[in-house]
Amino acid sequence: MFERLKKRNNPQPSDRIFPKSHHAMFNEIRNELGLKFDREGRRRTLYSLRHTYICFRLMEGADIYMLAKNCRTSVEMIEKYYAAHLKDVLDASAINVRKKRPKKEVAEIRRGELETLR
Repeated sequence: MFERLKKRNNPQPSDRIFPKSHHAMFNEIRNELGLKFDREGRRRTLYSLRHTYICFRLMEGADIYMLAKNCRTSVEMIEKYYAAHLKDVLDASAINVRKKRPKKEVAEIRRGELETLR
């Protein structure tokens, strides 16, 4: 794929890797794939990707508290705006219960988070 893009765009050594803004690139992709609007007729935005990410993680059984922290939002917002769309798919009792983790596991998770920030 990279070689195909390289031939098509004929880049120069001083060209930027992403020559357009991320909004323009996202709009191009939406138009090419016919995904400009969702199934309810609403325009898709970059924020739609956040919504999709959170919904997919919830369906995978992600810990809602860790997900809220990762997405810099609250558990209440996730339950109200994201989990509400998945009420037929998710087990509400599993969402609302915070999983107790052993201290060793929590320490490993925090170390992993710190590593990703470096």
